[in-house]
Amino acid sequence: MKVVLLAGGLGTRLREETEFRPKPMVPIGSQPILWHIMKTFAHYKHQDFIVCTGYKAEVIREYFRNFETMNLDFTIEINGNGSSSTKLLGKLPEFGWTVTVSDTGPLTPTGGRLHQIKKYVGNETFMCTYGDGVADIDIDELLRFHKSHGRIATLSAVQPASRFGVLDIDNGGKVNQFQEKPKGENWVNAGYFVFEPEIFNYLNFNSVLENEPLSQIAAEGQLMAFKHKGFWQPMDTYRETTMLTEMWEQGTAPWKVW
Repeated sequence: MKVVLLAGGLGTRLREETEFRPKPMVPIGSQPILWHIMKTFAHYKHQDFIVCTGYKAEVIREYFRNFETMNLDFTIEINGNGSSSTKLLGKLPEFGWTVTVSDTGPLTPTGGRLHQIKKYVGNETFMCTYGDGVADIDIDELLRFHKSHGRIATLSAVQPASRFGVLDIDNGGKVNQFQEKPKGENWVNAGYFVFEPEIFNYLNFNSVLENEPLSQIAAEGQLMAFKHKGFWQPMDTYRETTMLTEMWEQGTAPWKVW
């Protein structure tokens, strides 16, 4: 099953990093967050990717074009006639991946990006997610849930933690309970979608996926939520980038299921 990755946004809230590269290419450890997301899907045997690029698309193009030589030792024979041959030394876990990189425009909204890659998806069920959020989501369970209900679309819903500690205070001002950043009560869209090809009937070049398309599908009773109660974390700020990097370097990254 194909996996579409939305990796073309401007990433304005992470300007410290995105001035030089698109947000999906901001590294966690030695690899960009985009690779971490792809590794999760590949762990569940989904290795056919379509990457929708936009802002600084050339950075993503060069990353995949040079992936093997940047991650393996190699021997290069310089022939002196303007040509050369390269021999890779070793193997990579990513051997077998298929990656289609599509430039969908720097200012194109999310639904418009999906609209443009219909020709690569074909008439089949596919998965889709944002290129800036990691999770320990069980992809097999997500797909089983999607197939069980028969609707057009499934999104993964999470309950993000509060940004602040929560206090239970009595009328006299005494703190009865303190909770450091507990999970909220509301469910939010975390991406990790599963779509039937009918989704394209709701999209055009100017569509914002999260606005009219999903709203209309929901109104028609065709949108279901897979409740993910495990780890999920977007990379929206420098603080979140640092937090994810520390988890990875300390060997405590919950999303590392491979």
